Amino acid sequence: MLLSDILYKISLLTVSGKTDLEISNLQFDSRKVDANSLFIAIPGTQVNGHDFIPKAIELGAKAIMCEILPEKLSDDVTYLKVENSSNSMGLAASNFYSNPSSKIKLVGITGTNGKTSVATLLFDLFRELGYTCGLLSTVQNQIEDEIIPSTHTTPDSVKINELLASMHKKGCTYVFMEVSSHAVVMERIAGLTFSGGIFTNITQDHLDFHETFKNYIDAKKGFFDRLPKTAFALTNSDDKNGKVMLQNTKAEKSSYTLRGVGTFKGKVLDCGLYGLNMTINEQEVWFKLIGKFNAYNLLAVYGTAILLGEESEAILTELSQLTPPAGRFEQIHSSNQKVGIVDYAHTPDALKNVLETINELKEGNQQVICVVGCGGNRDKGKRPLMAKIACELADKVILTADNPRNEEPEDILKDMQEGVSITKRKKVLSILDRREAIKTAVMLSNEGDIVLVAGKGHENYQDIKGVKSHFDDKEELVRAFMS
Repeated sequence: MLLSDILYKISLLTVSGKTDLEISNLQFDSRKVDANSLFIAIPGTQVNGHDFIPKAIELGAKAIMCEILPEKLSDDVTYLKVENSSNSMGLAASNFYSNPSSKIKLVGITGTNGKTSVATLLFDLFRELGYTCGLLSTVQNQIEDEIIPSTHTTPDSVKINELLASMHKKGCTYVFMEVSSHAVVMERIAGLTFSGGIFTNITQDHLDFHETFKNYIDAKKGFFDRLPKTAFALTNSDDKNGKVMLQNTKAEKSSYTLRGVGTFKGKVLDCGLYGLNMTINEQEVWFKLIGKFNAYNLLAVYGTAILLGEESEAILTELSQLTPPAGRFEQIHSSNQKVGIVDYAHTPDALKNVLETINELKEGNQQVICVVGCGGNRDKGKRPLMAKIACELADKVILTADNPRNEEPEDILKDMQEGVSITKRKKVLSILDRREAIKTAVMLSNEGDIVLVAGKGHENYQDIKGVKSHFDDKEELVRAFMS
């Protein structure tokens, strides 16, 4: 594609060189540059892409997009100075892949908890309704039955457009996409045309990146601020920040609720370990999903499907047959009637929701044993909160490692232990080895007890000192039940 076509709608501060060049690919990683690349220098949080401009040129880049021009310019290279490289890369990627998001119905889901569940349920629902669909999620990217491993909640803008172009080529009508707060701030969604946006909820998370809760809220709100007037904006009105998300959006506004007034209203009638009975807009349905938090997810999915033009009866019929995504309140039952639950709960609010749901469902003298940790190099402020919630809502707690990354696991556990009050210490163990922690939890449980392993969910690795080793909570729990 000609460079001049790639630059459509991008505000250029200065141009040095020709724009009638043929460009074969876009790269922001200098190691992947080859002949006829456009290299985009991104000032990242870890490294600055501007430092790698000479390397990119050496490898064959014919054009450079950057915020700061090098002191010395090469005669046979075109230099494009822009105000924001990340934003410009999103626009360039959309142009390079012929704006695939404008040719499909792209729906974005944002919030602290529930993004993956809502996105996956929508993907499954619309496939059952007869559509060819794509999914961009934390768990995986998927084009119908083709699974593409996921490395970020929201990929970089070049990868997003590459995936969307492939989805369009393969006939996808709808694509459901998780939109993280990082993605909004880092301009990964720049240039995309969304047909709708969904807000699930917002609680403390990612303050290592956003620094303040207000910044985190503003990041989520930024997604809705970008929606066009042709899109819809669907928010959880039971979350106090639901209205904040809609303050400046041009999109058509709708809401869902279990407690107040909303476009889509639900009521939980009964909830057990095997399902959820509730009404949605006064229609009673039994679902295979469990817990009040899933009642919200189901409302969000139902509301989205209605806003996309589907019939209520068909939506509820298909929704009633769907099961939770991997690692979301996933149950394992042992031969001696112990119950294991694996859940991705890695924020205070998510852990609280899952434990409260388990406590509502348990019967008689059933104990709840919770295995939980916190990730390294992430928001330290939530560590004592996670431990405190576990101690308040579980009968026994085992603090353990959960992707310590480049931190020492002992230091993470010390931070968590700050949330354990003197009166709760007797119920808490600290076991650094996650495998041993899960085995110990099962050993401590009696017939009928519930063992919750929280934090990793669908993840099948442990990230320690930059090395990812295979580790699957579900596999370990099954193995512990069998031993």
